[in-house]
Amino acid sequence: MGIAGNAVHREPWNKGKLVGQKAPFKLKDIWALRVRLQMEGRVRELALFNLGIDSKLRGCDLVGLKVRDVCHGDQVVARAIVVQHKTQRPVQFEITPAARDAVQAWIKLAGLKPEDFLFPSRLHDSPHLGTRQYARILGHWVDELGLDRAGLEPMCHFEPRVGASFVG
Repeated sequence: MGIAGNAVHREPWNKGKLVGQKAPFKLKDIWALRVRLQMEGRVRELALFNLGIDSKLRGCDLVGLKVRDVCHGDQVVARAIVVQHKTQRPVQFEITPAARDAVQAWIKLAGLKPEDFLFPSRLHDSPHLGTRQYARILGHWVDELGLDRAGLEPMCHFEPRVGASFVG
């Protein structure tokens, strides 16, 4: 009762797809995007981008930050500690002066209070920016830089992996 002759050949689900850890943004791309966001006055996106680069947090952790997580009083702190959603472990990160300035400008422009989410949603049903919207914003950034979207990790698992020590 050999069925070996009737075996159907199936292609692996990941054949031809980019899987695994994605390449980080290059330093020139980071600076190009920063300058573009600054020149165009995109305060929220600049704060989101700079904080994402400095913190290396997953998207779901980044969009879930509250003002009090990165501020003491009315000043953005140089170092913050956040409990990661996925691992339930605290992670400490430095916030560079450029990121502090961008976050401070965003908080002032948006009129945020310590108990508010740092990146509130524009929708009434959601308290903060969602991971899908964050992924869309990231996609737009990648498009603006002329990079390949295939290098993006989906939604919550995207990490703009360039440490603050490389960015300056």
